[in-house]
Amino acid sequence: MTTATATTPKTTPAGYMEDAKGRLVPVSSVKPIDMLREQLVIGIVEDAVQLNAMLAEFKRGTFADIAAFVATSAEQYGVQLGGKKGNVTLFSYDGRFKIIRQAQDNIRFDERLQAAQALINECLTEWSVGSRDEIKTLINDAFRVDQEGHVNTGRVLALQRLNIQAEKWLRAMDAIRDSVQVVGSSSYVRVYERIGDTDQYRPIALDLAAV
Repeated sequence: MTTATATTPKTTPAGYMEDAKGRLVPVSSVKPIDMLREQLVIGIVEDAVQLNAMLAEFKRGTFADIAAFVATSAEQYGVQLGGKKGNVTLFSYDGRFKIIRQAQDNIRFDERLQAAQALINECLTEWSVGSRDEIKTLINDAFRVDQEGHVNTGRVLALQRLNIQAEKWLRAMDAIRDSVQVVGSSSYVRVYERIGDTDQYRPIALDLAAV
């Protein structure tokens, strides 16, 4: 009997199945419920791999088609677009459908973020008397790391919106700005359908959990 995963085909001798420890087990020794489970799991995995390939092809084709359209549209005005592709929103002629292409930078902070945190901690110490608890909470949340040891970039950058003019605080904000490093970018395509005659749109889900 041949048992194969959907991603890496595996051939076992006829009349055997391989268990999780790599041992060959005679098919006659495999319980019917285990055989049924095997067929169910492998069938779902094979369907999932095919769907994954279709989504990957959809993503490649969609980005290519949008890029080609944007270039064609720009040519109407004698302009050639180059460099990094930015965000763009496209509507169907009747406004029923909307497609959004988004590009988002992946941001990390270098060692200068530690200097910013030290300066902010000094500020908190100096402001301990009479300082607002909500500001302390906001700052502590900003520098809390996740399971991978990264801080939340949005919360850290949000500190720059606080209207604090203390010299040490402003130096900390400079350190935060200088510590920002763009380590890559992610691109997304989202497809929406208008809800009835309203101006609201709902996403056409491509995420299995959202379907």
